[in-house]
Amino acid sequence: MADDERVAVKTYVPRYQKELWEAQAEELEMSQSEFVRTMVQAGRTSYEIPTDGTTEQGGSDAGATGGADLADRILEVLQRRGVLDWDDLVDALVDDVEADLDAELQRLQDENRIRYSGRDGGYVVTDDE
Repeated sequence: MADDERVAVKTYVPRYQKELWEAQAEELEMSQSEFVRTMVQAGRTSYEIPTDGTTEQGGSDAGATGGADLADRILEVLQRRGVLDWDDLVDALVDDVEADLDAELQRLQDENRIRYSGRDGGYVVTDDE
């Protein structure tokens, strides 16, 4: 399988969450797929989401912090891979942070700061009591 081959990712969420994501994607003038990819990326790093002249970071109003880091990452990806359209650029940026996320999750688990809870359906902060 080629590194840049596109593959589908499926997830199941409650109907209310899908409807919320659809509304937010529409507000940002994004497709739902584009929105989900962008939000996953935003949750993994200090990735900024430009919105009509302002910047949102992680879904809240924030300053332009991290913009230079994102610009550097974009330039690096384009230099490494050449011309990319929006979807391919987003995919490349997401791919670049997946290993970082995995390493950080492992480190936090090794330090007993988080754990995966099947009961809760995801990662949770451990109590240090």
